Amino acid sequence: MDFQLSDDQRALRSGMRDLLDAVFDRDRMRAAVERGGTLDRSLWRELGAAGFFALRLPEEAGGVGLGLPEAVLLFEEAGRALLPGPLVATHLAAGLVKGAAEGEAVVTAVDGDLPVAHLAEADAVLVGADALAGEPLRAFVAAARPVRSMDPLTPLHRTGADTGVRAVSGPEGARAATERTTAHAERIRFEGALLIAAEQLGSAARTTETAVQHAGDREQFGSPIGSFQAVKHLCADMLARTEPARAAVYAAAVTGDPVEIAAAKLLADEAAVRNARDCLQIHGGMGFTWEADVHLHLKRAWLRSAARLGGAAAEELLAAGLGAARPYPGSSAASGRGAPEAGGGG
Repeated sequence: MDFQLSDDQRALRSGMRDLLDAVFDRDRMRAAVERGGTLDRSLWRELGAAGFFALRLPEEAGGVGLGLPEAVLLFEEAGRALLPGPLVATHLAAGLVKGAAEGEAVVTAVDGDLPVAHLAEADAVLVGADALAGEPLRAFVAAARPVRSMDPLTPLHRTGADTGVRAVSGPEGARAATERTTAHAERIRFEGALLIAAEQLGSAARTTETAVQHAGDREQFGSPIGSFQAVKHLCADMLARTEPARAAVYAAAVTGDPVEIAAAKLLADEAAVRNARDCLQIHGGMGFTWEADVHLHLKRAWLRSAARLGGAAAEELLAAGLGAARPYPGSSAASGRGAPEAGGGG
């Protein structure tokens, strides 16, 4: 079985990187920081025109007709570019919320008790598998209050109002309808977690590239700092975190298995956060300045690591999946033999 990217997938990823280099370069990213993370609607529409949000919609519904593996490639590029906005929620809402697929609507999402990102600018809010819009949305927004965000590109609101979304009820078919709604909501939850993991992967790769470039350019004592063993080890560790995360994210995109998605999210979160910290360390005092971009990757990685499937929830799911796994043939569990107790010495 060949898990290498196809030529079409490579072209898709390359095309998205070229597009983001053109429409969201460093100057535009810094302009977004200065305006407090307010979304650029024209950029949102450009993403819609490029098929970013409609990528997985069937062609007969006006979409591109591709799958989750291709979506992961696009979101990896978005994470690499630090593209702001509720990208995952709008992508998941394509076909559900009018205008989401085309980039005409901005859709955010409720994620448990976490603050909601970009709520003030949202045209709809995903709550599970349902969308909140119109008067209920206005009431929901009115009851929310802004809270300080660690990421200057991601404004947050703490919500306190009931969403008004209710489970399906009724004497006939209520249970089946509720089960279908719950299953759809779970699918959306895990797909959203995987797309966030892809963004984390892109950020981890970008900070690795940035650290290696700086280590080659910056000189101390007449030599590039990348020639120092301690710096070499930091860069090597960054790559050693990024590539296993990449393998896990790509594999989970193929299988769509919740347990594999949980593992991919854990690995990608660790790679994004720790790589950004190591990149900042390699930059030294300059990495702490507002003018450097390293801190933006770190702050976004912190926010994403709590989103959709946070560390504790992912670990619980992964542990439950491992506990339910069948023992390997020939193992002590498969043959019924107990494991030797510690301290026996023999």
